[in-house]
Amino acid sequence: MKIDAYSHILPARYFERMRELADPRPLKRWLELPALHDVDARLEMMDEFGDDYQQVLTLSSPPIELLAGPDSSPDLARLANESMRELCDKHPDRFPAFVASLPMNDPDAALDELTSAVDHLGARGVQVFTNVNGKPLDDPEFEAIFAEMARRDLPIWMHPTRSAAFPDYAADDTSKYEIWWALGWPYETSAAMARLVFSGLFERHPNIKIITHHMGAMIPYLEGRIRLGWSDQLGSRTATEDAAHLRRDLSRPPVDYFRRFYADTALSGSAIGTRCGLEFFGADNVLFGTDCPFDPEGGPMYIRETIQVIDGLDIPADARERIYHRNIRRLMKQSAS
Repeated sequence: MKIDAYSHILPARYFERMRELADPRPLKRWLELPALHDVDARLEMMDEFGDDYQQVLTLSSPPIELLAGPDSSPDLARLANESMRELCDKHPDRFPAFVASLPMNDPDAALDELTSAVDHLGARGVQVFTNVNGKPLDDPEFEAIFAEMARRDLPIWMHPTRSAAFPDYAADDTSKYEIWWALGWPYETSAAMARLVFSGLFERHPNIKIITHHMGAMIPYLEGRIRLGWSDQLGSRTATEDAAHLRRDLSRPPVDYFRRFYADTALSGSAIGTRCGLEFFGADNVLFGTDCPFDPEGGPMYIRETIQVIDGLDIPADARERIYHRNIRRLMKQSAS
């Protein structure tokens, strides 16, 4: 069994509403991917991988809070969640679960939608993006959402968001050469992880479960900088930072908290990156995920190559089973059928 823990979809009803709200120019990529919004194309694509391949559905970017203001984002989130529930009900053998979307630009409404989506629609977690219209996730107004997910002991899927409007240099107006995506998204994820760690999230909620997209981004590769550069030298490079306060509030070295995140294998088929992330997070915290359907073939390529990478890892069979399906089932509290 292989359960793809991080695949993206835009259900048809939601997709039509999104097209009404969004600037059509940036949507070109989405329109060219039938498997993203055409469920028949999606199912046909999945057939290549046999009956034991399933997908946990997460809503594709852009974030809901970029599409609609607080006055209408709750309705948009509800449409997304109801539409994904319908897909799971219609195709339970392919889509065993979905992840709820939240109107994060209205934190009170987001908490209401979290409750409704989990309790009434059966969502097995929620998805948040690495910032909310530029506001970091460790902002106090989002604390209740993290606290509630920790209380429920259900996972949070965290997806990067950044656009060309975020320049790479102060002298520029925009990011060039899609640096905002290729390098900016890994930075976004890593920065969000750091903000959550140093704001004390894992101290307040020791058992919180957060799934980072793309194998924890830069964190595994930068283990040395985190382990040595942050542990004993935190604050020494910035005169205005209260290093003593930061060290006092964290009961463990920073790297220990970073290892508590979960990470998927959505690395565009990178065997080197997968081995690095697996060594950092450990087999219990790594989940099979592909980023389907955002590959050059429109869906199957990343699945095929990610499976090839995982099957080629020099790990015990039990560890491979945990990565492929046992870990995500445990996180979602779903037993094997």
